[in-house]
Amino acid sequence: MKETLPAFVEHPLVHFRQRYEWDCGLSCILMLLGHNEKRNFLDNFKHICHTGGFGESTWTIDLCYVLKDFGVKHKYITTTFGANPSHLGKEYYKCFNTDEMRVNEKFANASSRGIPIETKSMSHQFLQEHLANHGNIILLTNASLLYCDLCKTNKLSKELRSCLGLKAAYMGHYIILCGYDQRIRKFIYRNPAFKDRVCFMSYEAMDKARKANGTDEDIILLYDKQL
Repeated sequence: MKETLPAFVEHPLVHFRQRYEWDCGLSCILMLLGHNEKRNFLDNFKHICHTGGFGESTWTIDLCYVLKDFGVKHKYITTTFGANPSHLGKEYYKCFNTDEMRVNEKFANASSRGIPIETKSMSHQFLQEHLANHGNIILLTNASLLYCDLCKTNKLSKELRSCLGLKAAYMGHYIILCGYDQRIRKFIYRNPAFKDRVCFMSYEAMDKARKANGTDEDIILLYDKQL
């Protein structure tokens, strides 16, 4: 029997706006942490980036290791295990050669570190089920395909371009899915490039943004309760 989901779900978050062009993923993590953990993260921000080996080039697997270090229960879902060689030469992945070894080593060691990874593609229905039953979701998207139906901020907004330095057709950008509204068929999300607000985007449009070439359909599922 198919599960009946609530018509509306929204997980409250304390918004955190990214401070640089490259820290959207870390800013998403900061939205998930409690006050003391957030203070610890910010006080040790440079050290965390340095010891994580990623500096200013964060991949999703890097975010998983940071989440693990802060005790945030999660699961990583992607269509590609390791650094996808097809990204070599793309403008956005200009640091691919530098990052590849680190990324592949972290994938290889993830299981022993207690970081679960599954390789598959997920539907927007699955994302809704997770939001209803477990918690928030960090998504890697193509920033040029993001917009908000509520505030009418479109994908070419000056605010988003200014924050991200958006130039290329693909610009990887992390957001947090924090809910949905079935009545209007839209996801609710927080964009760390913006000031404090929630944005709404249709299921179909979000699928295009999160499944765009370059994302590897990276998803981090967050769990309020232990797996």
